[in-house]
Order: sequence, then structure tokens, then C-alpha cells
Amino acid sequence: MIYKTQKRNTPIATLIKNYTNKKSGKVSESRNEIQRRFEHLDWKDQKKILMVFLDSCKTDRQWAYSKLYHHWDKSFEAKVKEVWDKLHEPMCAWSIIRFFPISYVKENMASFTGERDFFFISLRLAEDPDYVLDRSKLKTVDYLALLCNSGRTLSEDEAIDMLFEIVHDLCISGFSIYEQTRINYDESVFNLSKHLSICRAYNYLFSMGHEKAIRYFDEWNRKVHNDVLDSLEYNILKQWGVSQFVSCEQSILIVRKYAYLALDDKYKLPTDTSMTELLSFVDLIFRQPSEYIPSRITNEMPSSDPSFLEKIKQTNAEVKKLVDDFELELVNGDIPF
Repeated sequence: MIYKTQKRNTPIATLIKNYTNKKSGKVSESRNEIQRRFEHLDWKDQKKILMVFLDSCKTDRQWAYSKLYHHWDKSFEAKVKEVWDKLHEPMCAWSIIRFFPISYVKENMASFTGERDFFFISLRLAEDPDYVLDRSKLKTVDYLALLCNSGRTLSEDEAIDMLFEIVHDLCISGFSIYEQTRINYDESVFNLSKHLSICRAYNYLFSMGHEKAIRYFDEWNRKVHNDVLDSLEYNILKQWGVSQFVSCEQSILIVRKYAYLALDDKYKLPTDTSMTELLSFVDLIFRQPSEYIPSRITNEMPSSDPSFLEKIKQTNAEVKKLVDDFELELVNGDIPF
């Protein structure tokens, strides 16, 4: 029997040398080995590697940025500043915002333009109790996070308002692909309190002692939950027999409709035109002429009428284009989509 011998590790100093020597023919091989072994190396070797990678190509710099955030040392400050002044790469800003002197962060705020930069800048500056948080530039749940992490307070009414503001935003903007995928396999699809944004808000509010606000929201949420389960749309959806993913997408529309309708008027805005369109869209999908609505008592679907397809085409240009382009028609009395 032939036994294979274990490949011996190349000394890390040799790997670094081969990596920095572009004529060595071993740059890629050395890079991969360095990155694979990085977390298990001595600190002096880790520092040397990060300095070398900061002087390399963009992908290697980005790898170094991600490591710097978790292996920060003040000795990196000068090098990171040099790279930032030259390239202004978004990932480089992570360590600057987190670890550089607050005075430097304040002076260079205009340079940090990443999507999440303002939140992390505020998180850092909020260490100063006199710093005023600019809520207009923050999502509600992020504002709550800043209040919680900086030891600031808010009233019970403000806590309740923030929960309903989050619901309003979810109704208007919808659920992210991540949330859709997560709830697609979760029976709690109709429970807004399971949405990640609400869960985060619960966590911050509980830490700040606002159990009363959470209980108040839970009562409201139970009503919405029951409204959805009792709704005509939901009962129609259960009878459609569509795929789980399609059912999930349609059920989210129903949740958004009933949650928005249950919101107090003070949380609704004149700019909520997209919500008006969504309500109309939901009504179109689950149209209610008696001859086409399944009986909620007998759970029987009535036979379809060819004129129903024509009515949908007249009220929805996209459906009309779909039907005409693919020459769809009723098959055995069933709508072809």
C-alpha cells in the first residue's frame, strides 16, 4: 500500500516573500496559503501580512480591511490613513469610523458616503452625551439602536410610535428577499412581530425598559393577525392550491393591506400613494363578484367563466399583454396563471 505524506507547511516568511515578489510565479499560491493560515499565526506575522496586503491589489486590500476591523491595533493607523487619503475605498472607512480619534471622524464625515456609514458614525459620536442624533437620516430601528447603545431614553408614547412607524415602513416598502425566504418556511408569516425589524425593535425597547409599549403593540398585532386569517383574501388564497412561494408572496400582500388599514391615521402619510396602489392591486387579485368568489362556507370553487379573463385583461394592462403574447385561454374552466 502506498501512503501519501502530508504536505509540510512553507514558512510564513517565505510565503510573504513570494507574495510580494511579483516575479516569483507563486503570488496566487502564496496569497491563498497566507489567507488560509492567517487566523492561526502569531500576532507579529498577522501585522506584517496586513501591512503587505494594504499595499496590494483591490481584492487583497478588501480582504485586509475585513481583517483589520477584528484585529485592530493603533500601529495600523498611519498606513490606513495613507490608503484612505489615496483611494477612499468604502471598506477602508469601516476601521476609520470605528477606531480613529473622534476628532478625525468628525472632520471627515462628508467623506464617508457608504450606505451604513452614517449609522456607525452616529454610533461612535453618540458616546458624547451632548451629540444630537439626526433621526432624519436614520431608519427607525437604527435610531432605536443608537438610543439603546448610548444609554439615552425615550417616553412610552415615543416607544409605541416607533413600533408603528416600522410597521408603516414595512407596509410601504414591502418585505426584503431575505424576509420572504425566511418566512416562506415559517408558519408565522402572518405575524409581524416575527419580522426581523420588529424583533430588533423589541430587543432594544426591552433593554430600555419599555415592556408596556411592547405589550400594547402585541395586542394590536394579534388583531391584525386575526384579521388576516379571517379575511376573504386569505381564505381564497388557501383554496387556490398555488405553490408555497407564490402563496407566500400573495400572503405578504394581504398582511401589508390589513396592517396598513389597522394603523392609526397619525402614522399614515399623504405620500403613501404606493399603498393606495397596493390596496387596489390586492382587490384586483382577490376580486369579489359573487360568481367568482369561492364560498367560505362550502369551500367550493365555482366554475370559471370566459368573461372573467376578459374582465381582468380590461383592468390590468400587464395581464392583457401576458395573455395576448402567449395566447393563453381558459383550460377546463381554469385561469391559465
